[in-house]
Amino acid sequence: MATKTKKTPITDDKIISIYMDYVLEHETRPKSIYKFCKANNIKEEEFYRFFGSFETLRQAIWNKFYDNTITALNKNEEYATYGNKEKMLSFFFSFFELLTLNRSYVLFTLREHKNQFENLGQLKGLRKKVKDFAAELVEETNEEKTLRITKQSPAIFSEGAWVQFLFLLRFWMNDASPGFEKTDLAIEKSVTTIFDVFDNTPLDSLVDFGKFLYKETFA
Repeated sequence: MATKTKKTPITDDKIISIYMDYVLEHETRPKSIYKFCKANNIKEEEFYRFFGSFETLRQAIWNKFYDNTITALNKNEEYATYGNKEKMLSFFFSFFELLTLNRSYVLFTLREHKNQFENLGQLKGLRKKVKDFAAELVEETNEEKTLRITKQSPAIFSEGAWVQFLFLLRFWMNDASPGFEKTDLAIEKSVTTIFDVFDNTPLDSLVDFGKFLYKETFA
């Protein structure tokens, strides 16, 4: 007796995967949710159960990159014992490793429009996540300090971490070195710099980081 094939349940991850494949294969975004769903045998109500629009889906992709990075970090039992600098380094190394696995999609979606502000709009949710992550690191450090004058500002530090992320993202997008080794070096130097700045010992690291940026920009 023939059996009916059971349809694979539609999940947010499934829709995201289909969307990313569509964009890469067609080199453009889908024209409408209706056509996208029809072409991929997805009911519209299944799509809207997870996403209200393509824009929210695009933001969700970056949120997934972040969430998957944090999940991977927490699976490492040693991560909890790291200092804040090491946690930030681990985060950036892991995040950009994940971006590299999805490089074709990331490059397309961040270069889709000439207006960079329009391209960066999809990072709205990620911005909050990265800033919250950085702020939490500072708050953990402040709890260990007794003098108010030595405590760091979570707001300033988290904003600095986001600017740092945008710099690294742009650097990675233009990095043509084997294995993106120059991006790894940029991560190490930039994280060292931002922590030294907040530890009030910025000079050596700033000079070193400045030389690195000059070399990579003008050499």
